[in-house]
Amino acid sequence: MFGHQGGYPMRAASSRLSSLCNCGQVHGAFSRRAFLAGGAAAFACATTPLAGFLPKAYAQAKGSIIDVHHHISPPTWVDALKSIKQDSPPVNNWSVQKTLEDMDKGGVGVAITSPTTPQASPFDAPTAARLARESNEFAKKLETQHPGRFGTWAMLPLPHVNESLKEIEYAFDTLKVDGVGVMTSYGDKWLGYAEFEPVWAELNRRKATVYTHPTAANCCVNLVRDIDPALIEFGTDTTRSIFTVIFSGFGEKYPDINWIWSHGGGSITAFYERFTVQSIARPPFAGKVTRAQIDKQIGRFYYDTAAIPNEVTLSALAKMVPASQIVFGSDYPYRRSEEYVQPIDKFFKPDEAAAIKRSNALKLVPRLKTA
Repeated sequence: MFGHQGGYPMRAASSRLSSLCNCGQVHGAFSRRAFLAGGAAAFACATTPLAGFLPKAYAQAKGSIIDVHHHISPPTWVDALKSIKQDSPPVNNWSVQKTLEDMDKGGVGVAITSPTTPQASPFDAPTAARLARESNEFAKKLETQHPGRFGTWAMLPLPHVNESLKEIEYAFDTLKVDGVGVMTSYGDKWLGYAEFEPVWAELNRRKATVYTHPTAANCCVNLVRDIDPALIEFGTDTTRSIFTVIFSGFGEKYPDINWIWSHGGGSITAFYERFTVQSIARPPFAGKVTRAQIDKQIGRFYYDTAAIPNEVTLSALAKMVPASQIVFGSDYPYRRSEEYVQPIDKFFKPDEAAAIKRSNALKLVPRLKTA
């Protein structure tokens, strides 16, 4: 099932920790024709209702942290969610000014943005393709209107594969995005399923970063009465998706994709024994996958700090992977960036904390070295 073997050393955590660690809407539209005709500069200066929403040259970066898990609310996407009653107060109340204020309070210099769940997944192929395009152009406009403050994980119109391949081409070749942002599952399909392989093949060719965000799969919507899926199911869905990427062989087959898993990989640390021991003790993986192969993939993935600023979770994550594989994530607007700084600084050694807050992300998005 896998092409080669290899190991990745586990390591122990180093220090101690203390305490803790909210997404939105805008209105207006801009002209895609103006963008395509005049490039990013003309796009940024377009005189539209959206231009009034985005304050000019808000402020230079007040910090050096790079936040890889930071949500925005592109206007047409919010309207689409409202049309199917899947909007929410954090999504609806988002604004760029609030985002920048939160970044500055937390010492975040750059936020790499993405819309949160469900992205475009509830919509048919033409609608999903349109929403992805408009959302990605909106995100790029944030970059151009606020130099040095934003990056972009492009939304893809998944689960629609052909449309996603077209958007990958546009997003990377025209918009020059930093990577893509995808959900951990789409309906009843997880990222390691064969249906999505053409997308991974293309992203591997581009040596792309794939940031992932959990969602509620069809199986698990309203699974436990009166409990928000974000509290339990999101972490579990991330873990399901990691399992499928590893055990499908895609993680090894497409080694040039840099995967980022939200919330410290969900519940993977709790299931580590099941991944590395129990899974290969019986069919279908016995004799086909080795412990070394599993550890290698777990160890090369990246995991963000969103929603895990506590000693229990950070300890488990730091024992599973080295600090070089952990990146700063705030989950704004559901959490606040300043909630994470002290816990990271207190738990990790100074050089590790500095890597988590900035230099690990620079390995994924080298252009931000000048931001």
